[in-house]
Amino acid sequence: MQTVVFNVEGMNCGGCVKSVTGILQGVDGVASAEVSLENKNATVSFDPAKTSPAALVEAVEDGGYEASL
Repeated sequence: MQTVVFNVEGMNCGGCVKSVTGILQGVDGVASAEVSLENKNATVSFDPAKTSPAALVEAVEDGGYEASL
């Protein structure tokens, strides 16, 4: 497992956190995702054989949020 922390912009409530968490957990290979509204970031543990940090960022951006490594 590999863990990455990246910035997430555009979240303004608990519903946004839930949405981003669901997006990340829906990516194949993600073991866990913790999203923080206060810190504006996401900590994700994933299998690097199945996905990549760039794919995680892309998934969040496809959900309508800004994300960057």
